[in-house]
Amino acid sequence: MIERLAGTWNQIAARPRPLALALGLLSACGFPPFHLWPIALVALAAFVTLLHRADGWKQAGVLSFLFGWSHLTLANNWIATAFTYQAQMPAALGWVAVPLLCIYLAVYPAIAGALANWALGKAPLGLFGSGLAATWIATEWLRSWVFTGYPWPPLGLLLLGDWERPGIAMLLPWLGTYALSGLTILLATMLALFVGRRRWIPLGASSVAIAAAMLAPAPAVQQGAVRFALVQPLIPQEEIDDPSKFEEQFARTARLTVPGSEQKRLVLWPESAVPDYLEDGYPQRYYNAMTAAGDPEFARKRIGRVIGDESILLTGLVNLDIGEKEGVRRALSARNSVVSIDGSGTIGQSYAKAHLVPYGEYLPMRELLEPIGLSRLVAGSIDYLPGPGPRTMDLGHFGKAGIQICYEIVFSGRVVDRGDRPEYIFNPSNDGWFGAWGPPQHLAQARMRAIEEGLPVLRSTTTGISAVVDADGVVRAHIGRNRADRIDGLIPPAKEPTLFARLGNVLPLGWALLLALICAVAMRRRQG
Repeated sequence: MIERLAGTWNQIAARPRPLALALGLLSACGFPPFHLWPIALVALAAFVTLLHRADGWKQAGVLSFLFGWSHLTLANNWIATAFTYQAQMPAALGWVAVPLLCIYLAVYPAIAGALANWALGKAPLGLFGSGLAATWIATEWLRSWVFTGYPWPPLGLLLLGDWERPGIAMLLPWLGTYALSGLTILLATMLALFVGRRRWIPLGASSVAIAAAMLAPAPAVQQGAVRFALVQPLIPQEEIDDPSKFEEQFARTARLTVPGSEQKRLVLWPESAVPDYLEDGYPQRYYNAMTAAGDPEFARKRIGRVIGDESILLTGLVNLDIGEKEGVRRALSARNSVVSIDGSGTIGQSYAKAHLVPYGEYLPMRELLEPIGLSRLVAGSIDYLPGPGPRTMDLGHFGKAGIQICYEIVFSGRVVDRGDRPEYIFNPSNDGWFGAWGPPQHLAQARMRAIEEGLPVLRSTTTGISAVVDADGVVRAHIGRNRADRIDGLIPPAKEPTLFARLGNVLPLGWALLLALICAVAMRRRQG
């Protein structure tokens, strides 16, 4: 039987390029919504073996590119759904845009594979896998910030447990996300090594250990002190920018919010929850387009009445930057913002989203692309401007809130102000255009930030998945997709600052350097 399987593998491996594509697809099935992490680890083990056998660094680079392209294309298929919710570009373009985007994203695994094979292609499989782990950490970190960055999804997401347990991702405080991806490579290498040497007892023992770590029970629930009401109003994406629906949307959100408004509580509304412009000083035509009264003071005060006298609201909305252009006073740019509003309708602190979505919230090279018919996916003809970065809002009795709007939460090491550590992270989002794959992957990455930083994360979304995640990455309460509902409770407590919270991405880069040094020393001894 074993000989037959080995022969089958050799026949398949004789066509390495199709095999690399297939392994990339299988490994992506380890991400939500499927979460088939055992299959993903086996596919990754086969990929490490395939790469180790590559005929030089050029072939290794090609195989890694093909693996990365199919892996990332399947994982990011939700992006294509976004094209169905706008009228400026054909929806079918989404199914072209995703594989084209992933041609660029696959460059990073290609570099990792080529470098590992160039330096360690003749080394034993275990040593080669350690080198690949080091290069993967470095290139995944590069992918997170080069050309504004796009780290969705990191390979280490495979090691995150289900909603009720952190899995091997419980090591994030000591590794960081990108080093967890390196650990994923190391675990796959270990499995490949035991299979290659036919060490069935160690293979079985290591498989059981991995399964036990992935399925280990979550820590006990810890009680917090700050009362909250987290609202998911169910505002479908197809109506979110329809002015004829704005009052109905507000009424829907208000109905969910009012019960319990006599209590002192932190109310949480999602991104895009308030269509009204709440700041004073805009030209009147902007207000007339949004509320029946055409009055920002009216809009603020009715929000105050909804949340209650003793409450504070954190909500997503759009603020405008007004100036003169061609002799007309008008909006020159916008900011995707979160503001605090008290029971009197007074605006307090605000945060502007810092990590904007290219082609979503702004159009790069607008002067070149707009004349040929390309536009943003988000409605409007003006671009959003980025805010200065993570900040903490001190809400007094309601604690210190870190704010991360929508997909900002996926950027490991860049979600909190390290000089003013918050007590929790509020992550309002509009996931309505993320398809079926996007929302569970988005929530999973928010859970990784919670574990990494030792902070609870509260996600309020327009259509789901909204959730309360404790500092261990465990989902303590949630509202599923396409439901209107509310979660009431106490915000889970924060932990003491983790090692990652203190060091940021210096920590995973340090692990990459350590692995590289170990490989260098081992190679020198082999050659000596």
